[in-house]
Amino acid sequence: MSRTVFNPAQLELLDAMASLQSEEELKALKHALSEFFARRADEEMDKLWEEGAWNEQTLQDLRHAHFRTPYKQ
Repeated sequence: MSRTVFNPAQLELLDAMASLQSEEELKALKHALSEFFARRADEEMDKLWEEGAWNEQTLQDLRHAHFRTPYKQ
């Protein structure tokens, strides 16, 4: 029984990375991926705002929230 380790998106990225010839190309790919995920995050935030799940009060609450995991001793 064989199991696929990578999903189609991961395989596509591996193929893209295999063809990189320089650090500059790697840097450009990283930038493109960052832009992609930033755009997706913006779209999701806009959607939450339009649905009323987020508002100005939510942003103010998050500004003062502390999400760090306390250190165990």
